[in-house]
Amino acid sequence: MSENVITPETTDRATAEAAVDAAVEAMVEATATTTYAIAAAANVRSGPGTSYSKVGRLSAGTRVTIQCQKPGETVTGPTGTSNLWDRIGSGRYVSDTYVRTGSDGYVAPRC
Repeated sequence: MSENVITPETTDRATAEAAVDAAVEAMVEATATTTYAIAAAANVRSGPGTSYSKVGRLSAGTRVTIQCQKPGETVTGPTGTSNLWDRIGSGRYVSDTYVRTGSDGYVAPRC
C-alpha cells in the first residue's frame, strides 16, 4: 500500500497549479464583456465627432459594450467634458461624456 506523503515537490506542484488556476481566472474576468450605461439620450455618429453623420440614437439607460476608444471632437455631456469617443460597433461612435464608465480616461483599448 502506498501512503500519501507530502514532499516539497508535491507542495511546489500544488502551489504552481493554484497559481495557474488564478491566472486563468484573471484572464477570463479580463476578457468578460463589460457593458456601460448611457447617461442621457445620445446620438450615435459614424466617427468621433458631431460633424460625422448621425447613424442612430441611444436612450438613457441603454447598456453598450465599448470595443475601443479614440480621441476626437471635444464634447460636453452629462458626465463632463472630454475628447474621448467610444466605438460601440463598426462605424458607430458615441461621446464618452454620455457613457457612465466611472473613469475620465480610457477603459478600453485605443482604436
